[in-house]
Amino acid sequence: MSGFFGCISKSSCVMDVFYGTDYHSHLGTKRAGLAFYSESAGFQRAIHSLEDGYFRNKFAQDIKGFSGNCGIGVISDQEAQPMVVASHMGRFAVATVSKINNADDLEKHFMDHRHTFSETSQGAVNPTELVAKLIAENEDFVSGINSVFEHVKGSCSLLVMTGKSIIAARDKLGRTPVIVGKKKDAYAVTFETNAFPNLDFQTEYYLGPGEIVEITAEGFTQLRKPNDKMQVCSFLWVYYGYPPSSYENINVDETRYRCGAALAKDDDVNADFVAGIPDSGIGHAMGYSNEKRIPLKRPYSKYTPTWPRSFMPQNQETRDLVAKMKLIPNRSVINGKCGIFLDDSIVRGTQLKDNVRHLHEGGIKEVHMRIACPPLTYPCEFLNFSRSRSSLDMATRKAIKQIEGTEEVDLKAYSDVNSCEYAAMVDKIRENLNLTTLKFQKLDDLVNAIGLPKEKLCTHCWDGSSCF
Repeated sequence: MSGFFGCISKSSCVMDVFYGTDYHSHLGTKRAGLAFYSESAGFQRAIHSLEDGYFRNKFAQDIKGFSGNCGIGVISDQEAQPMVVASHMGRFAVATVSKINNADDLEKHFMDHRHTFSETSQGAVNPTELVAKLIAENEDFVSGINSVFEHVKGSCSLLVMTGKSIIAARDKLGRTPVIVGKKKDAYAVTFETNAFPNLDFQTEYYLGPGEIVEITAEGFTQLRKPNDKMQVCSFLWVYYGYPPSSYENINVDETRYRCGAALAKDDDVNADFVAGIPDSGIGHAMGYSNEKRIPLKRPYSKYTPTWPRSFMPQNQETRDLVAKMKLIPNRSVINGKCGIFLDDSIVRGTQLKDNVRHLHEGGIKEVHMRIACPPLTYPCEFLNFSRSRSSLDMATRKAIKQIEGTEEVDLKAYSDVNSCEYAAMVDKIRENLNLTTLKFQKLDDLVNAIGLPKEKLCTHCWDGSSCF
């Protein structure tokens, strides 16, 4: 996942873009960039790796030299961005939140037309540069962005900064959010609304799927109407989103409270306490605890002052060390007790298995795991989530192979909560993770907790449902 923030103001916007972009650091990515435009300095850009440091530290020196009333910033999965390009439409900067599944085909298209590429990402062509080229080979920005929607297989939301304005476009099926905010003398555009309050912006407008707007310091103008069909990623509310954020005007943490409450209503286990797996499991645990009237406790804490998040180091051995060292168990809470633990999901289950082992080492009597979404059975095709070299890395697929003895299995029955196959898969995952009991959220309950009709939500990773 990636996240972006842009601002255009009647005065300097440098600090708003700096802090607004920083508020997307929780999205768990490796690179970040800022780009600004001023009449005196033109386009200015800086890009840094975040694998050995934090956003604010990396850009603290850069912002001292930046100037401008228009700027964009992005926290990115892999690629260096924003891109600044020269075209027949003039110079522009572009930042994307995207997953381009047909990047090789698009690269070939441009190579066949004797184009060159200036940047690579992880040994491949930079996806944001592909988007910039798709835009620039058209007559104007609207037709260029429409070309992106037409040719990209996967998803793509984007910001284009021309110097005079910021053009914002939401993915054609709205899988990722784009929201406009305003304050006196300035407008902003963001992925996460949690970037707005401390910068004094008020949420003004949620872009619809495929919608394009042009933003100036005076306001915004619609350049393309939204599409009728939407499939926004359900996992935004379950895991990705920061608690104060809202998508489609639905708050993240309120949704997590409802998820936890739904799990509690469907549960008959008694325990001494309820706990959330930090950080995204905490809201779910609050909802469960309030519904079940079982005390909410903290059996272990994250030590964040010096230990980074575990996804950041590239080396797996280092990742494992960070994951272990940052979580400090509280034996006084867990020794001899029965606990119900809430987490957003189980992908591979590696870290969860280690967490459970530490709980047993601390003397816990029973570990009842409750997961806020259904089992992740199908790899995500539309966002950079559940990235694995093999689908067998997923806890569900590993369990299914253990049951069936082969990878060639019809997964439909394993996605049916009422089937014997589903029950066997869940029990095998429970056994693999050394849990006392394990339950996943029912898809209907998750949809109800979010509050949108199912046809407006992407639930592919849980039920394999096809998309428009």
